[in-house]
Amino acid sequence: MSNEKRLHILAIGGHAGDMDLTAGAVIAKYTQAGHRATFLHLTPGEKGHPRLSPEDYAKQKVEEAHRFAEIVGADVRFLAYKDAELPVNDEVKYEVADVIREVKPDIIITHWKGSIHKDHANTHYIVEDARFYAALKTIQRELPAHFAGKLYYADNWEDPYDFHPEVFVDIPEEAYEAWVKAMNVYAYARGETSGFPFIEYYKALTVVRGAPAGFKRAQAFAVPRGALTKRVQFFE
Repeated sequence: MSNEKRLHILAIGGHAGDMDLTAGAVIAKYTQAGHRATFLHLTPGEKGHPRLSPEDYAKQKVEEAHRFAEIVGADVRFLAYKDAELPVNDEVKYEVADVIREVKPDIIITHWKGSIHKDHANTHYIVEDARFYAALKTIQRELPAHFAGKLYYADNWEDPYDFHPEVFVDIPEEAYEAWVKAMNVYAYARGETSGFPFIEYYKALTVVRGAPAGFKRAQAFAVPRGALTKRVQFFE
């Protein structure tokens, strides 16, 4: 990939925090190289706190998402859907398509379909159609059509079924450090909601994914059927 062109990554997750942990190190690498990135969270992921109400936790998650994005140098957007209530219909698909047309990403990252969480699986199918709708010139919307040429599926422990990582992106030290700092702004990532050690898990996963590819650390991604396994410095 040539660094001469300024690229834009759009990372679309079911909840605030999903793409941050699974693709945030790659996003930090891109922004530090002068590219742009935007997180689009379809819901805050507000119903998982054992002590806070969904309304209070939603406010906290939105604040955390903005702080994460600021640390890694990205923008952040939210749609107005609720945790565990994300529908799969044309309304939400067109909302996502409109964002795609607005920010004009070269690369989209989202969830793999084989998930234990229905919001993750629903996001996969929403993005699949939204990318198609955004690219069709015959679909008349406020903004002109845009085709996002590359699509990748993030490596998430909650989306494991039939997930086959095929692209391994090297994570340099500076990007890794920014990502680890950013992960710590999320209370759930620190283990304060479920006890699951998200930060340690995803830090360790960069070593697990990097070592076989000859990298100290990497984040791994699946791709639509037909792509080849690649060892890369940047997405191609």
